[in-house]
Amino acid sequence: MKFGTKTIHEGLNVDLPTGAIIPPIYQTSTYIQKTPGEHHGFEYSRTQNPTRTALEINIAALENAKFGMCFASGMAAIDTVCKLLSPGDEVIANNDLYGGTYRIFTKIYASYGIKFHFVDMEDAATVQEMVNDKTKLIWIETPTNPMMKIIDIEAIAEICKKSSILLGVDNTFATPYLQRPMDLGADIVMHSVTKYLSGHSDVVMGALVCNDENLAERLAFIQNTCGGICGPQDCFLVLRGLKTLHIRMQRHTENAKIVAEYLSSHPKVDSVYWPGKQDHPNHDIAKKQMDGFGGMISFVLKEDAIDAAIEVISKTKIFKLAESLGGVESLVGHPASMTHASVPQEERVKSGLVDTLIRLSVGIEDSDDLIDDLKQALG
Repeated sequence: MKFGTKTIHEGLNVDLPTGAIIPPIYQTSTYIQKTPGEHHGFEYSRTQNPTRTALEINIAALENAKFGMCFASGMAAIDTVCKLLSPGDEVIANNDLYGGTYRIFTKIYASYGIKFHFVDMEDAATVQEMVNDKTKLIWIETPTNPMMKIIDIEAIAEICKKSSILLGVDNTFATPYLQRPMDLGADIVMHSVTKYLSGHSDVVMGALVCNDENLAERLAFIQNTCGGICGPQDCFLVLRGLKTLHIRMQRHTENAKIVAEYLSSHPKVDSVYWPGKQDHPNHDIAKKQMDGFGGMISFVLKEDAIDAAIEVISKTKIFKLAESLGGVESLVGHPASMTHASVPQEERVKSGLVDTLIRLSVGIEDSDDLIDDLKQALG
C-alpha cells in the first residue's frame, strides 16, 4: 500500500455491526467479560482501547514499523523511553534539542543517576568519540528544533549497531511522509502527535513505534503500568487528521520553500535555516534521507538585539504568535523565550540559538498572504 492510501485505510476497519465507514469513539473505561480472562481482546482502557489501537496501527504502518503506542503527550512518550534506562547508564543526544526534551533529561532523569552528553551530531564521527561501554541510548532529532540541523540517521545507526546501543529518533518535524527512520536503522521513532500528525492544533499526544517485539513489550508494559495514555476522543481526532497528512505536508513544504527564498533575500535577515536550501549544512544528507524538506524555518535578524525579534513576532497577523507547530495555520515563535527557555543561555548560544532567532511553522495558507505578512512585520 502506498503512503497516501495507508493514511486513509490502515487500522481503520469498518464497524461491522453498523457498517459505519468511520470507526466509533469507544468512550469506555472497561469491557464485559464472559468469564475471567474470556473477552474480545479488551479488558481495561488504560491497557487497550479500540480507538487508540486503530491509531497505533495506523501510525506504525506510516513509519513502516510493526508496533505502535500512543501517549498523553510527546513528553509522556519520551518519558517512557527514559524508563528503559537504569542508574549509571549514559545517553548521547544532539545539542540542539527541543527544550522540553532537554528539561526531562537534565532536570528529571539526570537526578536518577543517568548521564547525558549533548553534542553536535552533524558529523557522525563526533558521536563515535563519545560512545563508551555505559552508553545505552543515542537520541536525535533531525531536522533539529530549532536550528534545522540534519543528522545522518544511517551513520548514527551503524554506530549504535556496533555497540548494541538503542537509537531513538524524534521524527516530529519531518513526519513519516518525508522521512522514515525505521528504514534507516532506528530502533525507536517518536512523534509529538500534537504537531503535524494531528495537524489541526486541537490535540496533545505522543507516539512511539518500533520493530523489535521484545522492545515493544517493554514499552507497552511501561505504557500500561505508568498510565500515560491518551483518550479515545483525541485518538479519533488524530485519525481524522492523518487522512490528509500527505496532502498537508506537500503544501507545508511548498509554502516553506517560497518563504525561505523570500527571507534569504531580505536585507534585514542575516541567516535562514531550512534544509531545502542548497547551502544548508548537510543538505546532501537531507536529500538522501528525506523526500522533502518540511514546513519549519528558523531565521536570524541582522540587528543583534532581542527587542528587534520581539517587535517582528509581535507584528505578524497571519503568522500567529504561539507555542507549538505543525498545524494548518502558520505560527511564529521566539525559541529563546518560549520553547527553549528551559535551556541555559550558554547552552543555547553554543548550538546557534541566539536571542534574535525566530522560528516559523509555515502553514497551508496562500503563500502570497504569508509573504505579505512577513513583509509588513519586517518593515
